[in-house]
Amino acid sequence: MSRRKKKSPTGEMSIVDHVKEFRRRLLISLAAVVVGTIIGFIWYQLTIQIWGIRIPSLGEILRGPYCSLPPESRAAFTADGGCRLLATGPFDPFMLRLKVSALVGVVLASPVWLAQVWGFITPGLMKNERRWTSVFVSIAVVLFVAGAVLAYFIVAFGLEFLLTIGDETQTTALTGDRYFGFLLMLLLIFGVSFEVPLIIGMLNVAGVLTYDSIKDKRRIIIMALFVFAAFMTPGQDPVSMLALAVSLTLLVEVAIQFCRINDRRREKQRPDWLDEDDLSASPLDAAPGGTDAPQPLEAPEAVEPTPQASFRSTGSDFRDVL
Repeated sequence: MSRRKKKSPTGEMSIVDHVKEFRRRLLISLAAVVVGTIIGFIWYQLTIQIWGIRIPSLGEILRGPYCSLPPESRAAFTADGGCRLLATGPFDPFMLRLKVSALVGVVLASPVWLAQVWGFITPGLMKNERRWTSVFVSIAVVLFVAGAVLAYFIVAFGLEFLLTIGDETQTTALTGDRYFGFLLMLLLIFGVSFEVPLIIGMLNVAGVLTYDSIKDKRRIIIMALFVFAAFMTPGQDPVSMLALAVSLTLLVEVAIQFCRINDRRREKQRPDWLDEDDLSASPLDAAPGGTDAPQPLEAPEAVEPTPQASFRSTGSDFRDVL
């Protein structure tokens, strides 16, 4: 086994070391995703009992919004009238289970691969930037989970609206691929959309976006959010669009208020001379005690008389020197 090189105290690394570091962290992230995928694959049809608490299977959790619909709004494919989704191919159940398990594996392994991404980036950041990075990563995870949870609870209302249109003449029979594709896409769109306020806050902290530049554009921002929600929701139902638009409006307003507070704090800590033009000289302070103020003269000191040297005539006229 090769000896591991000692890390440089300044954090400097060669290109080869960077590639090795990236490969090591990528392998750790992939291993965590594989482990999470295996857990999701087993959990897909496994109901867990822990200390009398029943944890439903993953398939039952994801099938919950569809099964919560009225029985007359969905087609029944079993003799007992149980809630089941339709499969039209022999490999559909397996591929659907593998797809859902992979997505669950990415979510379960997110603390690991986020930590690896952070560990790869932070050696090149300053101490203050590392602190902000950890804060933003934590907030990003919380916002994504909050958006996905909100989408999970409103998907039943969206499906009820979509499946009851024309139910007098037809009954909708959803396949597992179609339903889970719709559900997972809605969860992903809500989770990613909830990161918009975080991006606004990051741009403000970086000094790119200020409160003065967006405080008068609230109407335009709200209109853009509603248009964004109308185009991005996969079902185009009014319930999902309204929930996404209203949630984003509230979160963006929180981000705008954060920009206002952060800019006010930054102005208090910023000295006035930083706002001056680089080519102009700073005015000197001529007030008493200032830089250009007249300074009092010191009292003159007494000069001691210099003793006169006594010369004794030697009778030499220095002719031999001349």
